[in-house]
Amino acid sequence: MSYIDSDSPNQEKSSLTHDLEKVTNDDVSSTDRQIAQTENLNRSLRGRTINMITIAGVIGSGLYLGTGKMLATGGPLSMLLAYVVIGLIVFFMMLSLGEMSVQYPVSGSFTTYAKRFGSDSLGFAILINYWFNDACSVAGDLTALQLIFEYWTDFHWYVISIIFWVFLLFLNVIHVRVYGETEYWLALLKVVTIFIFFIISIVANVGKNPEHEYIGFKWWSYGDAPFVNGIAGFSSLFVSAAFALGGLESVSLTAGETKNPTRIIPKTIKATFWRIAIFYVFTAFFIGMNIPYDYPNLNTKTVATSPFTIVFQMVGAKGAGSFMNAVIMTSLLSAGNHALFAGSRLAFNLSTQGYIPKIFTKLNRFGIPYVAVIFTWFCGGLCFASSFVGAGTLWNWIQSIVGLSNLISWWLIGVVSLRFRRGLEKQGRTHELLMKNWSYPYGPWFVVIFGGFIILVQGWSTLVPFQTADFFQSYLELGIFPLCFIFWWLIVKRGKDKFIRAADMDFDTDRYYVTPEEQEENDYADSLKGWKKFRYGFVESFL
Repeated sequence: MSYIDSDSPNQEKSSLTHDLEKVTNDDVSSTDRQIAQTENLNRSLRGRTINMITIAGVIGSGLYLGTGKMLATGGPLSMLLAYVVIGLIVFFMMLSLGEMSVQYPVSGSFTTYAKRFGSDSLGFAILINYWFNDACSVAGDLTALQLIFEYWTDFHWYVISIIFWVFLLFLNVIHVRVYGETEYWLALLKVVTIFIFFIISIVANVGKNPEHEYIGFKWWSYGDAPFVNGIAGFSSLFVSAAFALGGLESVSLTAGETKNPTRIIPKTIKATFWRIAIFYVFTAFFIGMNIPYDYPNLNTKTVATSPFTIVFQMVGAKGAGSFMNAVIMTSLLSAGNHALFAGSRLAFNLSTQGYIPKIFTKLNRFGIPYVAVIFTWFCGGLCFASSFVGAGTLWNWIQSIVGLSNLISWWLIGVVSLRFRRGLEKQGRTHELLMKNWSYPYGPWFVVIFGGFIILVQGWSTLVPFQTADFFQSYLELGIFPLCFIFWWLIVKRGKDKFIRAADMDFDTDRYYVTPEEQEENDYADSLKGWKKFRYGFVESFL
């Protein structure tokens, strides 16, 4: 089935503002009618929304709160290199994922591809793994709110978190446009604030600080810097970096509700490199320049020691820190909103693929899988309820679980991408690709080999001397994934589930066909030159 947009490409702005919801038999070719569809979600997420979510929608507690712990644990250069290494893995992973997402723009994204191009058990394991990831992320953002409000007041933390928890449900059970618009404006605020942070960092570094002196790179040669705790300290930062960068891949989960995915998805994914460089690598660079790794209480659980808040306080009064704290609060709302959206779509796909009861496929009048939303929302709340052990302790556990879960998901995307391409080559259908991964086969192999190595060594620091609690915190998720696979393969399928052969892979179900209207719009956009091309791209991406 193709989703038809009646807009004309000559209407630059209006061509981006209409729903792709109306499908008529007259508009659908006989070829399209033969293509089976597993979903009927509302395709109302616009290009500017997807673009902004990709830019900053997933920036949350990992970047704002986790960088302090990273700096204290590994030092400035270790932190910077950890973001560079994980950023490269994410970049090649996104190219591999984009190739499949454009061809099959479904809300399950790589979890669906794991079943289609892998096995039933593999699909179940990654769906459970990633759904649990998002439920924990919701809990993590609610927990981080406690740390945020401790900066201002000792008011009952659970009241604030419950208010935010209920608000997240409201945003996700009404029309998907509400989710999209909320994410757009919250992400825009994060983008603006991070650029302000860059400016403030430069100002603080050149002399506008409590010591009224030029800082330069003096903290890079201070004490044990730039590498603190050696290789053990460096390896322990990978999970924190993965936690901060996690969620970029979940943008593909919006593919099932994206207008003109053949144009929007490639644009957003190809720009991932610059987004990682600007928002993560540059941030780590500026933090390492201005803050020593042994800054008092940097590695504690209070937001007053967030590197962002510290830098803002360096150039002003407490009011500057309060401003940054307020931005972190809205960022946590945005990240929690995104995690709940992604998690609910995964629960929806668990149901459409027959892993859990069909009740989770129920849609409300807005085309939202409301049962899946409520279930994920409730489970996130249950995880959050365990914060009685201490907000900081729970947040550290969630950071480790989600960070390793992200690494496993990225590794699996690389594996599935290689199988996907092998199947296309075996069936002689590589020419059908709507978007080609230019890094193939080296990019996916880099993700598989190097990503697998990082998964194994990220808990190095817990081994010598052996620390039981920290070991389980570092490797717990590595046990959950294979256990889920074994459960479905051995208990449910009784050992009869096999990886699908390349010659038998299904490349037709959910395959996307560009409609004549979309092709006309794409041709028009591609024909523009100079100022007109810039104006059209800016309107499409941001307005």
